[in-house]
Amino acid sequence: MWGFRDLSATDEGGTNSGSVDATTGGGSGSGGSSGGSAESSSSGSSGGGASSGLSGGSSASSGGSDAGAQSCAAGGPGLTNCGDAGSESCCTSLEVEGGTYDRTYNTGDSTSGPPSGGWPDLADLATVHGFRLDKYLVTVGRFRQFVNAFYPHGQDAGVGWQPMPGSGKHAYLNETQGLVNSGAPADAGMVYETGWVTSDDSYIAPTDANLGSCSPYSTWTSAAASQENLPIDCVNWYEAYAFCIWDGGFLPSEAEWEYAAAGGSQQRLFPWGSATPGTACPGIGCSYAIYNCDYPSGAGTCTEEAGNAAPVGYATLGAGFWGQLDLAGEAWEWVLDWDAPYVDPCVDCANLATSSNRVRRGGDFRDDSLGMFLLASDRAEDAPFSRHNGGSGDYGVRCARTP
Repeated sequence: MWGFRDLSATDEGGTNSGSVDATTGGGSGSGGSSGGSAESSSSGSSGGGASSGLSGGSSASSGGSDAGAQSCAAGGPGLTNCGDAGSESCCTSLEVEGGTYDRTYNTGDSTSGPPSGGWPDLADLATVHGFRLDKYLVTVGRFRQFVNAFYPHGQDAGVGWQPMPGSGKHAYLNETQGLVNSGAPADAGMVYETGWVTSDDSYIAPTDANLGSCSPYSTWTSAAASQENLPIDCVNWYEAYAFCIWDGGFLPSEAEWEYAAAGGSQQRLFPWGSATPGTACPGIGCSYAIYNCDYPSGAGTCTEEAGNAAPVGYATLGAGFWGQLDLAGEAWEWVLDWDAPYVDPCVDCANLATSSNRVRRGGDFRDDSLGMFLLASDRAEDAPFSRHNGGSGDYGVRCARTP
C-alpha cells in the first residue's frame, strides 16, 4: 500500500548532498538530502491548456479521518494529541471539493479583500478534482516514525524502507495515470506523472545531522522530547515526497495546494480570508498565523531556537475554507511541481519538467513579510536538495491523499 522496498541488508544510508538535481516526481514515494538555497516570489504567468465544468467550493468540509496514515498508528505526542482538546489525530485529513479558480490574482496592498467586482487581473485558470489534504503540517513526532522506518537499525546501519518506483502518483486521476505534466513539450502528446524514480533514492537522508542542520531553528531532536508537536522542518523535497508516500499519500501539486489555500473560487487573500493577522501574541496575531518570530511572546525577534515555532494547529483562526491549519506561516511546504511559469488553463496538472528548483509555499515562523509570504497566491522556490533558505525559513511538509 505504501510503496515499500526493504534495502536494510544491502544499502548504506545517505549523507548531505550539495548541488545535485533531481528527475521528475509524483504522488506517493520517497526521497531526500540537503544543500543550499535560492528563493523567488511571484504570482505566475501563462500558457496553454483545457478547461473543465467543475464549480468552485462553497462550504467547508465537516469531519475528517486519518485516511490510513501509518505515521500516527503508534499514538502519543505529535501523533494523537493535536487539536484544541489535544485528542485529535495529527494525521487528520480533510476533503477538499474540486473546482476551478484563477491561480494569479492581484492582491493589491495586501490589507483588504477583493473589491466588489472581484480581484483585477485574474489569470491562469486551473481546475482540480477533489482530493484530501492533511489538516496539520507533519509533526516532529510523525516524521520520527518515518526516520525509524528508513533507518530501522540506526543511522549508521544502512536503510530499510524506500519508495517503490512509480509510487506517489495521483493514481485516482486519468485512469491511474495521474496528473498531466504541463511542462511536457507541445509535440509530446499527453504526458502524465511518472511517480518516484529510483535515481532519487540517494537524496533521502533524514539523519540527525541533516535534520539538525537548520540550527538554531531546527525542530528535530535526536530522541523524542518536548518538541514532538512542532512542525518538522529542515526537510528537503525528496524526503518530503518520500514521507508522504510512506504515509499512504503524495505531495500535493502546486495547483492543489493553492486551491486549498485560496478557498477555491473565493480567491482569498490569506487562507482564512482578508483579515490582517497583526502581531499581538499572545493574542489575535498568533491566532491567525505563526510568523515574524512573534510566537510566543510577540517579541518579533527570534530566540535562536525552535521555541518560536508553535505546536501545529495553534493558530485556529487561520483555518482555510476546508479546515486546514497553518497554510500560512509555521513552516514552508514543499509541493510536487518544478518551478516554471503557469500553464493556462490547467486541468489536474503539475509542472514536472525538470528545472533548477521545486516550488514551496506558505512561509514559516520566522518570515516577517506579511504582504508576501502569507498570501495564498504567493510563490517561492528552491533547489530540491535544500533544507532551508537562511533568513527566509526552513522547509516542512503537508501530505495530500486520495479522496
